Amino acid sequence: MNEQLLNDDDVTLYGLFVEAFARLKPLVHRDLGVPDTWFEVLLRLGRTPGHRLRMTDLAEAVSFSSGGFTRLADRMAKEGLIRRDPDPADRRAALAVLTEKGTEALEHALTAHVSHLRSHVTGPLSAEDRRHLERILRTLRGTGG
Repeated sequence: MNEQLLNDDDVTLYGLFVEAFARLKPLVHRDLGVPDTWFEVLLRLGRTPGHRLRMTDLAEAVSFSSGGFTRLADRMAKEGLIRRDPDPADRRAALAVLTEKGTEALEHALTAHVSHLRSHVTGPLSAEDRRHLERILRTLRGTGG
């Protein structure tokens, strides 16, 4: 066994990142009122001007395969949280649109989510730490692919 690789600083840093995320995710996704995958969809739509996105773009934004996302969108549409509209720019495509019920669900979820974020993620950090973390995460997000 290569002890040098086992104790490599990069392996340790990545492990801390993964452990922190794994520990924080259930804490900040508590009490949302919807499954966390649904919350991600509602949040993307809520933050998008017009509260609508092409289904393929939304699937990519929430890191789902198109088939997996179609099943997720079907369940959300059945619950009345989103609806599908034809895309006027491309008749082969569909838009996922946030409904009034979806907006209400998002507002409820965000109240709990922001409270938990402030308790478990941003609260323990100084303003300077938050700025550094944001810069680091934006850098890491931009390196993929």
